[in-house]
Amino acid sequence: MRYTSLDAIREEIGRGSLSCRLLVERYLQNINTKRHLNAFLEVFEEEALRQAEEVDAKIQAGTAGKLAGMVIGIKDVLAYEGHALQASSQILDGFKSLYTATAVQRLLAEDAIIIGRQNCDEFAMGGSNENSAFGPALNEIDNSRVPGGSSGGSAVAVQADLCLASIGSDTGGSVRQPAAYCGVVGMKPTYSRISRYGLIAYASSFDQIGVITQSVEDAALLLEVMAGPDEFDATVSQRPVPAYSQNLTFDRPARIGFIRDSFESPGLNSEVKAAVQGVLDGLQADGHTVEPVEFHFLDYIVPTYYILTTAEASSNLGRYDGVKYGFRSQNATDLASMYKKTRSEGFGKEVQRRIILGTFVLSADYYDAYYTKAQQVRRLIKEKTDELLSQYDFLILPTTPTTAFKIGENTKDPLAMYLEDIYTVQANLAGIPAISLPIGTDAAGLPIGVQLMTKAFGEEQLLAFSKQLMNHQPHLTA
Repeated sequence: MRYTSLDAIREEIGRGSLSCRLLVERYLQNINTKRHLNAFLEVFEEEALRQAEEVDAKIQAGTAGKLAGMVIGIKDVLAYEGHALQASSQILDGFKSLYTATAVQRLLAEDAIIIGRQNCDEFAMGGSNENSAFGPALNEIDNSRVPGGSSGGSAVAVQADLCLASIGSDTGGSVRQPAAYCGVVGMKPTYSRISRYGLIAYASSFDQIGVITQSVEDAALLLEVMAGPDEFDATVSQRPVPAYSQNLTFDRPARIGFIRDSFESPGLNSEVKAAVQGVLDGLQADGHTVEPVEFHFLDYIVPTYYILTTAEASSNLGRYDGVKYGFRSQNATDLASMYKKTRSEGFGKEVQRRIILGTFVLSADYYDAYYTKAQQVRRLIKEKTDELLSQYDFLILPTTPTTAFKIGENTKDPLAMYLEDIYTVQANLAGIPAISLPIGTDAAGLPIGVQLMTKAFGEEQLLAFSKQLMNHQPHLTA
């Protein structure tokens, strides 16, 4: 039996027909059976079983936390004390984390069971999971296709019923895009809503921990547990955290703006467009106001995003040099060659490409022409997005321009790969929350996702409206 929500699991546990240990054993069996999907880099089998027994005892005693019965996988960019942490890269070979990320610690404190660490694009750089040093994760629906990225293993794990939920990271759509490709729910909260302490940095002003689930209710509960102030992260918001999971009722007509420019993009697949149009028609039929809005910065979003994120990446990844931890080249002859060879051999091609690009745009001769200009455009994008969200409750657009593409299809054309992010990076540039919801499939049976965005710290209404949307599936079929 496949469990699609924590409520369903708790119901079975309450009836005595299921225990956390039996649940973990079931997931472990699925992981073993579907090992070819390459979703997990490491499975914490004995530890997960031990955690399950401890949670079972708490349930019997009536002292279990909010997440008792929740079996979770974590993307290989989140620190978990005593466990390997590699960001799917050879340059961190052999490294074990000395502490636990705040978000992960809060999950454990509420009795979540962590079953393993999940495959991803190296240092979260990619949109297909093909950049992992351990090979790509495979889309369960069609193993010849990508699951998306960079949180590809995390999305596949939920899609293939290897765990109930996954915790990923979203720098420019890395939770939402794979969620769309795999037919599950993916949410990125407002920047600073969840502490980044213990999250390996790619681009610090963009990175945000996000969730991949099968239901909106589970996404709300996980966000509720992980969000909030943290003394270890000076950038995290001090705002109190609403009880998202208790406030999932949206009982009024909404004002929704659909970004017309996204529908007129030449790269938008006709079946994706038709599916999203079906959502718009369904919303209007349900009494919501749906109006087209202009967002003329769409063509500037991807260039702005990649200039700024590669600049931050070139700085953040400077710490990986083979001196203190991780991989060190055996071919070095002196200190300078150790630095060069370690970084050349330890980093994959995509990471090297982004470091080089970031170093270029930060160089003295080109700083103002590229980096400064990109920061100015980012401000314009944010201001325009905020202006639209002052007039509308939500903005709606496709999550991705296409369904999951074939493995190897875009690897020789980085620009084509980068353009897969065209609809997701706006939320990261503006720092606002966004969610991808599954709305149907194309003719080949590949999932299609629709994306909703709302104003900063508007997660409560975003989740409530998303639940209403998911409850009206007849309107959402392509």
